[in-house]
Amino acid sequence: MAASSYSLPPLPYAYDALEPSISKQIMELHHTKHHQTYITNLNKALEASAKALSNGKLPDAAAQLSAIRFNGGGHINHSLFWEGLAPASSPDSKVAAAPKLSAAIKDTWGTFEKFQGAFNASLLGIQGSGWGWLVKEAGTGQLRIVTLANQEAVVVGDTPLFGVDMWEHAYYLQYLNGKAAYVDNIWKVINWKTAEARYVGSRDDAFQAIKAHM
Repeated sequence: MAASSYSLPPLPYAYDALEPSISKQIMELHHTKHHQTYITNLNKALEASAKALSNGKLPDAAAQLSAIRFNGGGHINHSLFWEGLAPASSPDSKVAAAPKLSAAIKDTWGTFEKFQGAFNASLLGIQGSGWGWLVKEAGTGQLRIVTLANQEAVVVGDTPLFGVDMWEHAYYLQYLNGKAAYVDNIWKVINWKTAEARYVGSRDDAFQAIKAHM
């Protein structure tokens, strides 16, 4: 049984394209070191699992599930994250690029400012490392803010529209312990065009970046 193998997706912009919201140093380390490490460890765990299964060693294969879940989640989350960002100078980073999604946000929270405040509060309320996501619920299509610990991923039912990485490696070199400043500034580089496409598209559409780099 051959194991799936994943590779690091290229960024859709230069490492310095998100400055000053996110520094070139952070982007380069985050992408080439942190994301690559998740992929490397995911591939190792998948290979070990496939080898164990081919040898009929189910307990050994099951022992890899935790590593697959953690590192697979890291790969999924970061792949979605990179595509969910855009330079502040780009029209894609303006809320106007997401007319249907922004209308749904206002219907759900009353105003965009109330939504932003609720999202910020959720991000800053994460204890330890994790992610905050705006998702479209399966079935209802309703919008919801969710937070997930460590590298848990939005992989059951809901469609991830955009997310914010709240691990320290995403901001510490630039903002030190100023998480609130990082949260405030990342709004300037959210890719609303991508969020809109995920909102009006299917759940499978959101995960095309991962499928493209197998």
